[in-house]
Amino acid sequence: MSRLDMKSAKRPDWDKVLVDIVDYVTDYRIKSPVAYETARNCLIDTLGCGLEALEYPACKKLMGPIVPGTIVPNGAKVPGTRFQLDPVQAAFNIGAMIRWLDFNDTWLAAEWGHPSDNLGGILATADWLSRNAVAAGKKPLTMRDVLTAMIKAHEIQGCIALENSFNKVGLDHVVLVKVASTAVIAEMLELTRDETLNAVSLAWVDGQSLRTYRHAPNTGSRKSWAAGDATSRAVRLALIAKTGEMGYPSVLTAKTWGFYDVLFKGQPFKFQRPYGSYVMENVLFKISFPAEFHAQTAVEAAMTIHAALKKVGRSAEDIKGITIRTHEACIRIIDKKGPLNNPADRDHCIQYMVAVPLLYGHLTASDYEDAVAADPRIDALRGKISCVEDPRFTVDYHDPAKRSIANALTVELNNGEVLKEVVVEYPIGHARRRKEGIPLLEEKFKTNLARQFPEKQRKTILDISLDQKKLEAMPVNEYVDLYVI
Repeated sequence: MSRLDMKSAKRPDWDKVLVDIVDYVTDYRIKSPVAYETARNCLIDTLGCGLEALEYPACKKLMGPIVPGTIVPNGAKVPGTRFQLDPVQAAFNIGAMIRWLDFNDTWLAAEWGHPSDNLGGILATADWLSRNAVAAGKKPLTMRDVLTAMIKAHEIQGCIALENSFNKVGLDHVVLVKVASTAVIAEMLELTRDETLNAVSLAWVDGQSLRTYRHAPNTGSRKSWAAGDATSRAVRLALIAKTGEMGYPSVLTAKTWGFYDVLFKGQPFKFQRPYGSYVMENVLFKISFPAEFHAQTAVEAAMTIHAALKKVGRSAEDIKGITIRTHEACIRIIDKKGPLNNPADRDHCIQYMVAVPLLYGHLTASDYEDAVAADPRIDALRGKISCVEDPRFTVDYHDPAKRSIANALTVELNNGEVLKEVVVEYPIGHARRRKEGIPLLEEKFKTNLARQFPEKQRKTILDISLDQKKLEAMPVNEYVDLYVI
């Protein structure tokens, strides 16, 4: 082999994507009051989702230390439990409970995901650091630090997702949770710039999750703890980088062995906008229904139709057929025929999520369980529902000025009557419906607090959580202590 044929072993410069992420987390100052207010609402909604998930044995069995009985002095506490764990395992616990019921916030673009999944690693790390700081006679982090980290993690995950589809190459969106969490946790751990670059490169070079567990015929409960796994892995990688472990500058762009060539069909990432606070300001809250977000407006339309049928003395059993006019992403992800084998299968089937409210007038987390799914009327009605793409809905879904998630339901009755189509373009958790949605989000939080805590404890949590200034000023460890059982 001639010298000209040999590849240079000279260490390359850092990939620009990594540099931009690290410069953002280390240098950018969040100045948007809307972002901080939305982050506070995101915090309470996300923790509330976790508290509700603790009522489900399948989630609760995953809680606690890896070795039963382990207690970590000055470790991070897991809200709604008595566990005090190392920050890596605490991040997994918090991340898993947050995501279990598919009820926390959502971001939809070329890639979709749930940016509040990052809270698992953020809160666990902040709590652990704060308890150790107090033990050493130093100042703890405040909840404003947590909100800042949330805003930045939302931004990293969401801005990468705007133009880059990981699902189309078979990768799960939790890769973005791992990358975003690693970056902001590295900043919380006060890593140097070089150490933070190392940490973020380690997140990209890591093995990435397949979407196997999100799709038929393999849909399963890993989709409910995958984000917990990703955000906990971020804590681990940031701690590894803190030891001085090296990174990999061209992890994305390296020929043959880099992320782009191995996992992204050789295509570089594209970016629509620089990092700021756009994602937190425009994030989608799941307020009314624990349903995959592409179905939120369809469920709302189904609730309207249920009420209309009831008003005239009719019911779902009078329905001959239903057409759902929708967008491409909905059809690709949740348009599902055939048997549904478990709750994870059902909450990613638009036909199931429409059939239940048409029959019962509600859709709750428990409606995905086997006891409800055994009702033969659900599958009978599912068989009458078909989806068709409306290209305009798909365009508006990707339009940054609209970001709609539209669904339209047309019902034909057995007597041949066709009901007026019910169209819902924006779900109640959309930024365009914030004024309408936030009071309902606060009620959702109150309901979830009542699942775990007595009245006095609930009142104390609410007094702090609904007051922006009080919450931001509170030490992280003191706030987390409010949630201890």
